[in-house]
Amino acid sequence: MPFTALNSRMVEARIAPGQRMFSQRGAMLAYRGEVSFTPNIQGGQGGIGSMIGRRIAGEATPLMTVEGSGTVMFGHGGHHVHAVDLTGETLYVEADRLLAFDGSLEQGTMFMGSQGGVMGMVRGQITGQGLFTTTLRGHGSAAVMAHGGVIELPVTPQRPVHVDPQAYVAHRGEIRNKLSAALGWREFVGLGSGEAFQLELSGQGTVYVQASEEKL
Repeated sequence: MPFTALNSRMVEARIAPGQRMFSQRGAMLAYRGEVSFTPNIQGGQGGIGSMIGRRIAGEATPLMTVEGSGTVMFGHGGHHVHAVDLTGETLYVEADRLLAFDGSLEQGTMFMGSQGGVMGMVRGQITGQGLFTTTLRGHGSAAVMAHGGVIELPVTPQRPVHVDPQAYVAHRGEIRNKLSAALGWREFVGLGSGEAFQLELSGQGTVYVQASEEKL
């Protein structure tokens, strides 16, 4: 059930009998038809293991299960919303940036240190994002939130991408991340821009970057 953009800050999804979606609580703006919204306690398609993983990760973003027959409009906090269509690959996204997603996608939790070793853990400490990140895998759609809109940057083995950690939103595909220092003479003389670290993404896939360095 792909999302339809209503404007840069709202998306709409159609729900059919036998289907379900998950969304952040409070993300429903309006709906048409016979649609129900119930608190989710099983961690999405990933089941009890996903729920346990989310709690270990300290992710406090509660979910709602959306079922029935009709159309639902989603948005949250006036943030820009970007739809991501998955065709079997895995999307890695911070839990608080995940607005809504298909119930057919398998949800999990991954320790960022397993992708970037010690640097992955350092990334979490510096950016203020969790050391764990939410994963969505399978065929379906997800809607993520960002400040100032999102651009998609392709990552290839020949062309890695360097991103300001605060501008990073999500990525998908076979990508490894590594946090590296970007200290120059400006930092040493006190004229630095504050961008003393860069997140290097290499491999094959796509990284989603927001236009602002603000946190949600």
